[in-house]
Amino acid sequence: MYSETVLDHFNNPRNAGVIEDADAVGEVGNPTCGDMMSFYIKVKDDTLEDVKFQTFGCVAAIAVSSMVSEMAKGKKLAEAEKITRQDVAQALGGLPPNKMHCSNLGAEALALAIKNYQERQKSSKPAA
Repeated sequence: MYSETVLDHFNNPRNAGVIEDADAVGEVGNPTCGDMMSFYIKVKDDTLEDVKFQTFGCVAAIAVSSMVSEMAKGKKLAEAEKITRQDVAQALGGLPPNKMHCSNLGAEALALAIKNYQERQKSSKPAA
């Protein structure tokens, strides 16, 4: 049912945890299936210096979170924002059709964290 890559990321999730002094957080959830994801980011020079996640959900949700964190870490914000659910599913070697919504959640949580960071940057700049 799941690819070897999905099972590897589920059994050995990369970047799981919390960044206590995160520059921003993005949180999403799907009430239908119960998956909840929080992405924490640290940004330096417009680059994702660190990405961590906490996910409560199924095998696919945890694997997606792990893969998204790997795909985003070290990338420029603009590049990381472009990560799509198709990118995530492809990197994982595919997901069952009934689990594709999980790849949406991972990409969405990352995008929300980046948006949160950008909004914080705008509000911290003095008015001209």
